[in-house]
Amino acid sequence: MESNEIKEQVRKTYANAVLQGKEKNASSCCGAGECSSEVYNIMAEDYSSLKGYNPDADLGLGCGLPTQFAQIKPGDTVVDLGSGAGNDCFVARAETGETGKVIGIDFTPEMIARARENVNKLGYNNVEFRQGDIENMPVSTGEANVVVSNCVLNLVPDKEKAFKEIYRILKPGGHFSVSDIVLLGNLPESIRSSAEMYAGCVSGAIQKEEYLGVIKEAGFEQITLQKEKKIIIPTDILKDFLSTEEMTNYLNGDTGIYSISVFAKKTEGCGPGSTCC
Repeated sequence: MESNEIKEQVRKTYANAVLQGKEKNASSCCGAGECSSEVYNIMAEDYSSLKGYNPDADLGLGCGLPTQFAQIKPGDTVVDLGSGAGNDCFVARAETGETGKVIGIDFTPEMIARARENVNKLGYNNVEFRQGDIENMPVSTGEANVVVSNCVLNLVPDKEKAFKEIYRILKPGGHFSVSDIVLLGNLPESIRSSAEMYAGCVSGAIQKEEYLGVIKEAGFEQITLQKEKKIIIPTDILKDFLSTEEMTNYLNGDTGIYSISVFAKKTEGCGPGSTCC
């Protein structure tokens, strides 16, 4: 699919995810396609013990806990990419406190509307949600101390541009912590080419080393793998995309789908995108 077609498919899938609710989203592949009867929670992790957690904002669409690793300090400005109904934003707000600021960016109007409903209920005046494209963020250069994102960047067609945008909006010495989906080995073409699986966090994924290479090329340093977890797609979902023989080969092969949480830091002084050199 072309870039605009991919974005429209993602928008439709996540608009529908707002209506489906957490249970159905968690038992499907990030909200896409049919639910699994074998596994309740395919990718999302449990946020309920984190300070600031709000059940109304948790749609079960993540694949990690990036805010747990994000080293957010009181007074920080935090930007959450693909903020959904506001889950990570509210957890980040608990860390940055009343003196900080949290900005959620999401491509889907329905998600923005739900997030704004949630923040109005909570009465927070330092959390805001902006509709926008991660490849061209509505955020000023050098505005953020910390960027977080949960299972979103792999859906962006131009990942190089997305990470350059993250670099742009971070202050010198700022950092990000993102959870995302990557691959080890070659995913079967029938899965990779499926529009549903694309919006469900799999077909948009690239190889792990390529992903880390994109981060390095954007100018980041201290790139650290904070967590890695293999994702098992249940057979009752795989059967919609693979023949019996293909599924056997896939399950017994070396190919893997992984959730990773990655930390990286913007250079303190002159670097890519700076105006000091």
